[in-house]
Order: sequence, then structure tokens, then C-alpha cells
Amino acid sequence: MHHQAEDSGPGGYAAARLRLLNEKARSGPPRRSALAGLTDEWLAGLFAAGAPGARGVSLVAVGGYGRAELSPRSDLDLLLLHDGSDPGTVSKLADRLWYPVWDLGLALDHSVRTPAEARRTAGEDLKVQLGLLDARHVAGDLGLTTALRTTVLADWRNQAPKRLPALRELCEERAARQGELQYLLEPDLKEARGGLRDATALRAVAASWLADAPREGLAEARSRLLDVRDALHLTTGRATDRLALQEQDQVAAELGLLDADALLRQVYEAARVIAYAGDVTWREVGRVLRSRSVRPRLRAMLSGGKGLGGGKPAPERSPLAEGVVEQDGEVVLARAARPDRDPVLPLRAAAAAAQAGLPLNLHAVRRMAAGARALPSPWPAEARQQLLTLLGSGRPTVDVWEALEAEGLISLLLPDWDRVRCRPQRNAVHLWTVDRHLIETAVRASAFTRRVSRPDLLLIAALLHDIGKGWPGDHSVAGEVIARDVAARIGFDADDVTVIATLVRHHLLLVETATRRDLDDPATVRSVAEAVGSPGMLELLHALTEADALATGPAAWSSWRASLVADLVKRVASVLAGQAPSAPEEAAPTAQHERLALEAVATGAPVLSLRAQTEPPAEPSGDPEPLGVELLIAVPDQAGVLPAVAGVLAMHRLTVRTAELRSLDLPDGVDGSVLLLDWRVAAEYGSLAQAARLRADLVRALDGSLDIAGRLAERDAAYPRRRGVVAPPPRVTVAPAASRHATVIEVRAQDAPGLLFRIGRALEDTAVRVRSAHVSTLGANAVDVFYVTQEQGVPLPGEEAVAVAGKLEEALRV
Repeated sequence: MHHQAEDSGPGGYAAARLRLLNEKARSGPPRRSALAGLTDEWLAGLFAAGAPGARGVSLVAVGGYGRAELSPRSDLDLLLLHDGSDPGTVSKLADRLWYPVWDLGLALDHSVRTPAEARRTAGEDLKVQLGLLDARHVAGDLGLTTALRTTVLADWRNQAPKRLPALRELCEERAARQGELQYLLEPDLKEARGGLRDATALRAVAASWLADAPREGLAEARSRLLDVRDALHLTTGRATDRLALQEQDQVAAELGLLDADALLRQVYEAARVIAYAGDVTWREVGRVLRSRSVRPRLRAMLSGGKGLGGGKPAPERSPLAEGVVEQDGEVVLARAARPDRDPVLPLRAAAAAAQAGLPLNLHAVRRMAAGARALPSPWPAEARQQLLTLLGSGRPTVDVWEALEAEGLISLLLPDWDRVRCRPQRNAVHLWTVDRHLIETAVRASAFTRRVSRPDLLLIAALLHDIGKGWPGDHSVAGEVIARDVAARIGFDADDVTVIATLVRHHLLLVETATRRDLDDPATVRSVAEAVGSPGMLELLHALTEADALATGPAAWSSWRASLVADLVKRVASVLAGQAPSAPEEAAPTAQHERLALEAVATGAPVLSLRAQTEPPAEPSGDPEPLGVELLIAVPDQAGVLPAVAGVLAMHRLTVRTAELRSLDLPDGVDGSVLLLDWRVAAEYGSLAQAARLRADLVRALDGSLDIAGRLAERDAAYPRRRGVVAPPPRVTVAPAASRHATVIEVRAQDAPGLLFRIGRALEDTAVRVRSAHVSTLGANAVDVFYVTQEQGVPLPGEEAVAVAGKLEEALRV
């Protein structure tokens, strides 16, 4: 029940209002509603006294008051609506209404208009239109209010195609000015992106009937922000929406929360829900408006009039990965996808979306979340690869990750993530919450994957380096333990787990030592060298240090800091130089290798064998986990083998995971030499080509009758260009002193169909002999190492090696 004001005067209302606000038992939505009801009664009394029995005039609440959501210091948004028949009476009535409100010190936003004036003003001022969408009758002529409401809503729906883009622009301008509520240390609860104004905008979109916001959690998030604003008004006694640092502890106490951090975390979680709902809703608005902009006749002509039942045609679906397709600018699930039977599907869909630079469809994410189950421990190899591809996709990773997180999929995949989710960072240098900082670090690290030999370990360390901030104590120490557990669960082997854990433990070592210690002191460099342990670890730590700093904020990294860290790294590298790895030793050929080689010599043509590779099931009763297919090829030694094999595999949509190429010594008495290629491949869309077809195409590729480059170019041209991830440029280097027998050239580039074909062809053009190749694909990154010699079988001279690397890099950049 509402508190009854003792009389319609200011004193009675003020006393009843004070009692209501001091009631500890009533807070949140019930108190806001009660305060609106109490105010209604008071204003209705003032209206009745000022215009007894008046017709053709009504008092209308608009905006927040119209929604019956009054915070303790909220403005009263009022419209005095009249039919224009008696301007004098309306003017006197306005004075009888507005002055008592001002006398109480309440903020008032008021206007006096006829219905025609209200409609005209709404048509000119979008903010007025939004306020009128929540119009609610308070007193007077109900028919007048009802007619205005009906007209305003009809106008809004009719004009939505023109007004909604303007509303979206308003929201974007406000976000640019105010920042993102989910990351700010002193946020404006109303104006920042993800705040109360955005929630109101989503209500307006819903009222247009053009699109609707995802409703799950949206009302609760909005109510949470209103609760915080109520507490802010009560503790400060002011009509403010900015949650200043000095008031956060008091506001937290008013809400019964532990501390200011707990308060901010709740604010951030609510803002994240509203911001994500906004992204989804505005995307849907754009889609609907685009579809309406094509005239129906033209749309029918373009579709050939083949819509089902005479309706609009089915949208075109373009495959992206197994179970995942692109439709209408979004990533959706294929019709045959089974989320309940395919636990890797969320990661595969996310990786495909991030690589294509496309958003994940909301309903697809919800369908995956509804059928999702936890991955086995350790994860299947495919799940690990898809996570790495997602993390290595650059800026698109952020939106895709947020879509998964909004539906609880990240918590299912990585339970430790909940500890850092929406966790504020009080250090003013930090721009982001802990979880967003971790994703931002992975985004930054994806640009450095050409600098390191193990980009997969860099990306995982970036994702986990601050995971310990969800636990008490030194976050690096706590993080090392968590990172070790997570990396093992993801499926890295013991050595890689140790590297990841060490990177997390020492992720601040370089920048803190470089800026706080004397680099000329040998003990400083020695201590860092002992902690790092190897050149490979140093390389990873250097890249992680820079990615972490860039992801923190502009104040965390500068050319000065970069030069100090680079100087330290150079000094530590010289200490570790004696531990440089040697060239990998080749394993002795197996009986199968020799059999294939002898057959290749006997027939003078390629010979190949395909064999499925599996690992033991995660559970005793489960099926073996597919690792891909082992492809063994023996070819009589000749020019062009590497690009020919790589090109044929690319044509058949076979993804190369790892590959080795080497010359094989034949038994005594057998003339000729054979190249042996040992590949691990996987089919892009689930179907593997037959060995006979692969062999036939390989024969044609080697004799020059198959134009691989042309076929690959035609296929690329057949697919529309997507906005996809902008990959860092390829990088080709000569590895110093890596082998006494050959020159070692390392290629780091974005993995793509035909990449290995292009590398092989470029190497053939430089007239070097490829002695062996060790190719690996780590997520979205290819790290390929080629051991090359001159025709005489000796390493290339230094200048020639650098020239070959330069020509190869130039060829890959085209």
C-alpha cells in the first residue's frame, strides 16, 4: 500500500516522503514504486484543487517518473496536456502545480502543450519522443492522455526506420563522451555505455516493434543500477549519477555489500548485460532496416522469386567450419550441428567468427549454451587449437569472447575465469577490469606472434597472466599455480605447462627489473637469466611483457620503458647464448618408409598412404579422440615436390597441422634418391579425399599439367571478401648457428589455405634445395622452419641466406 499524505500540501507530502525513504525494510523497486505512488497522490490533489472538475486538461508523468521509477532525488518529469480551449485556466493550473514542487527543492522538468504541440515537439526532438513513450496518466482527463499515448506510439512505430538510426547515433556519441560503464572507476550510472540511458533506448527499440532486446537478465541489470543510484542519492543527499570514489564505501554499506570492490563488480556486471543487449539489438535493427531498404520487386528479382510459399527467399548460408556457417552477416550453426554431442562446437564457432571478423548470432550462442557440457580433461586437441585460433584473431576476439561470456560458456570452459570476471582494478594506470585486460593482452599478443617460436604458449600466457588477481596474496605466485592447472586441463604437455606457468610467475620480471634495477650490475642480469632459464623463454617473456603493458593503458608503456626492457633482454640473451638449441635430429626411417621409398623408385611416381591418427579416449568408455590423418608420401627426388604436395592438399581442403620433408638414403644396390614427406592433415569440412585422387592430382602437379595457383585463385575469388581479422605481416628470418649442415630459415605467418604452397614455390624460385621442412600450425599461426642448402649440399653464405629470406618474405606479402 502507498503511504497516504496527510494533506495535499507540501508539508504532508514531505513528511510522508521522508518516512518512506527512512524505511530500512523497503528498498529497491518497491520503494521506487511507492515513492512514485505517493507523488502521484500529492500531485493529483494539487491538480484537483487547482482545476476542480476541469475537462480537456490532464497531468501526465513522462520519462523515469512515467515508468514509476523514482529515486530519492530524481527529477519529476511532467507534462500538462490541454486541448487549447481555455489557456488562462491552464496557465493558473500550471502555477498551482509547479510552485509547490519547487518549494520542496525538487528538480522539475515541465512543459505545457496541446496534443498537436506534443506530437510536433516529439517529431523534432528525439529526447522528448523517448520521454513520451513512457507517458503515464496522473490526473485530469484520462481520454486526453490515452489519445496522446496511442498517437505517440503510432508515430514512433511509423517513423522508426528514420528515428532509430538517429537514436543509435545518440547512444554512440554518448558512449564516446562518457566511456564504458563496465570499466570506469568513477562511472556515470546513467550516461556511460551500458548505463540507464542505454536501457531506456532498448525499451524504445522494443516499442517500435522493429526489433527486441534479449530480455534474459536485462530487467535485473537495470534494477541493479537503479538500486545503486538510490543508495547514491541517499548517502550523498544529492541528485547525482556519478559514483565517485569517495562515496563508494558508503554506497556499498547502504546496499549491504562487503566493500567498494563488491559494489563496482555488481555495477560492471549489470552494465555488461545492458551493453551486450545493446550490441545484439542494434545489430538486429540494422539487419531489418537493410532488408527493408531493398524494394520488394527488386528483392524478388534478385532471388528469382523462389521464396518458400511465395515469401522471401531463404538467406544464403556460407560454410565457415564444421557445424558453423555465415548467414546474413552473422555466424550461425549449421542445420546438422548438434551442440549436445559436439562439446568443441562453441570454441569452433567462436574461432570461425573471430577469424571472419563476424559477430556470433545470439540464438546460436544460446543454443550452444543450452546443450553445452564441460570438455574432458585434458581437452581434445581440436578444442585447444580452436581456443588458440580464437585468441590469435586480434581485435575481433573481444566481441566474440563477450558473446560466449554473456551466456556462461566461458565459465563452463574455464571455471577459474569467474574469479576475475568484472573484477575492478584500482590502479589508475589500468583501463580495464581484470578479465577484459586479459583478453586485451591476448589481442595485443596476437600482433607479436611473428616474434616468437611458440605463439601458442604466448597467447595462453597472455590469457592467464593475471588470473591470480582473483585470489589473495601476490597475484603472480597464485597465478602460477592456477595457470599450471589450466594449461594441463587445456591439454599442453608437461614441458609446455611449465613454460606457461613460468611466464605467468615472471610476467612482471622484465619491466620491473628494467625500471627499478641497475642494468650495469652483473648480478641483475644474472638473476634474470637464472629465472628465465632459456632463450626461448626470454623471447616469450619479452613479447608478453610488451603485450601486457600495451593492454594496461597508455601510461604503462613508452619508448623509454621499451628501450630499457630491450636493453635488459639483450644482456640476458648474451648470458643465455650458450644454451641455444641445435638442429633437431632426424629419426631413423621405419620399415613402412623404406617400403614406400622402394615402390616410388620402382614405379618412378609418387606413392602415398593415409592412416587415421587417434589418441586414447579421455574416459575408459569413450571413443578414441581423432588427431587427424597421417599422410606419408614418397616421391623420386625432383624439383618442385614441396609446392606440388602443399598445393594439392590445399586444393582438396586439407589443413596441414604438421609436416616433415627429408631425403631418404636407399639400401645399397638401389639407384636413385627419394624424398619422404610425413604430414598430419585434417579435412576442413569433415570429408577426406581418397588416396587415389590425391595421388592422381599429385602426378599432374609434378608434370605441370595441373595449374594449382590458378585453381586456388579461382576458389578464393568465388567467396565474398569478409571484414576478417587483420593479421600482422609475415616475417622471415635466418636462424643463426642453428645447424652446421644447412641454413635454417624460419617463416612465421597467418595460417591460410595455400600458404605452404606459396612458401614452397617461393623457395623453388630462389634455386635453393630444401633439405628438410618442419611445419607446425599453432592456432591461427603457422611457424615453418626450412633447412636449405646450395645445390652442392652446403649451407648458404650469410649474405645469400639473408637475400633468400628477404625474397621469401616479399613473396608472402604480395
